[in-house]
Amino acid sequence: MLASFKKQINMYNLKIISSTVRPGRKGPIIAAWVAEAAQKSGFFNVEVLDLGEINLPVMNERHHPMMKKYELEHTKAWSAKIEEADAIIFVTAEYDFGYPAPLRNAIEYLGQEWGFKAAGIVSYGGVSAGTRASNALKNDLATMGMVPLQAQVNIPFFTQFINEQNQFVPNETTVKAAENQFKQLVRWTKGLKIIKEDK
Repeated sequence: MLASFKKQINMYNLKIISSTVRPGRKGPIIAAWVAEAAQKSGFFNVEVLDLGEINLPVMNERHHPMMKKYELEHTKAWSAKIEEADAIIFVTAEYDFGYPAPLRNAIEYLGQEWGFKAAGIVSYGGVSAGTRASNALKNDLATMGMVPLQAQVNIPFFTQFINEQNQFVPNETTVKAAENQFKQLVRWTKGLKIIKEDK
């Protein structure tokens, strides 16, 4: 079934955005697992965008992002990365019942680049599995013209899945949730590309 599904699709450019920036963060570990799983699925060309490494300053462009009149090199570079994406997965922690401020800042840097793209969310946390952050993020992504997927990956008590080698080792439930998200991401991306090109 999966093999026949793969034969019907093209490879899409998938960007995986890791949202946390503070020292000791675990986001990149989970993002690395998502990237590996997405690559193995055979649906995507994958690139991880780590906000901790990209280190965007607080939004400092003069013009409104929807105008795309960027003056600063870090904005132009960020714009180019998101522009080339066919789909995006956001890997987010939950801070104070919401998603991290650096991710909100990164989203607000741009406007048109987000539009007509499917968005998967992988959230992690304690008992809530980051679902409050995920719900807040879904609302904000929709206002940017994205389509947040119903199929999410929510990881409760995530530190139990990080081994001594600092690798994320998911359980079967998480693996299946990710596989379902990838398939939904492909279907939505295929449809949204048609809508985006119908100007």
